[in-house]
Formats: sequence, structure tokens, C-alpha cells
Amino acid sequence: MTKRGLFFCLSVLALVLCATPPLVAQTRPTKQDAAPDKPFAEHFIALQLSDSDPKKERLVLSVASNLLKAYGPDKVAVEVVTFGPGIDLLRDTNEHRALVDSLVTQGVRFSVCGNTLDTIERDTGKRPAINPHAVEVQVGVGHLLDLTERGFTIVRP
Repeated sequence: MTKRGLFFCLSVLALVLCATPPLVAQTRPTKQDAAPDKPFAEHFIALQLSDSDPKKERLVLSVASNLLKAYGPDKVAVEVVTFGPGIDLLRDTNEHRALVDSLVTQGVRFSVCGNTLDTIERDTGKRPAINPHAVEVQVGVGHLLDLTERGFTIVRP
């Protein structure tokens, strides 16, 4: 092969390599995409609660509080996602109501599964009274998937 032929082959190879996207593009979502209400957040954590157990409720709230202390409320986005029996944490009469409200004032979001609320309403004839700070999402597990796709790490304490 001549020098000219070799140069041509190498040039074509370089163009192909430059024009080909990487097989796995691992780009972190922008901070605004991951948590628009937390523009300075560097860490994104979603805490899953699907059990009606006061010990697990306290553990989830403790983990949320500890994350705020460790990173500062501006540097970490924390969302507690409840579904199934885990929605008990967000019932209006829950014994941890004051702590939930305190964490909300520090920027922690609390989500409650609308499907679970609909099921309870269908079975009992009454929709449960939920903490007004809780944000209803259509599907709790689907919301966890959305958060994962936006760069959140899911933790189930």
C-alpha cells in the first residue's frame, strides 16, 4: 500500500471514529432537570417507603434528616416516595406528622401514590386524609422510575 493509500485509509477511519456516537452515553441530567426546585443540588436521593411500619417510617425520616445534615439542604435533593402500605407515613394523623412537616420546610419532597389512594377509596368508600404537603403522583413505582431516569439514586432503608 502506498503512503497516499495509507493516509486515505487512516483519514477515513478517523472520520468514522469521530462521527460515531459512543455506545453508552452516561450523561448526568442537568440540575434543573433532576430537581428544578434544588438548583444547587449535587446529590439526588429518592427514599422508597412501601411498608406500614413505624420503625421503617422513623428510619426513612432519619435518613432524610441525616442527608440534609451531611450535605446541607441546598446541596442534596431528597424525595420520599410512598406507595402501598407505605402511604401511612403521609396520613394526616400519622404520629410523625411534625417531623414530616419539618423536613418539608427544609426542602424534602414527599410523594404519595395516587393509585394506592384510589384503591383505598374504592375499597372503603372514603379517600384517606393525606398530609397537605404531600404531592400526589399517579403511580408511585413509576415515579421512582422517572426519578432514576432523572439522575436520582433510589434507596430503600
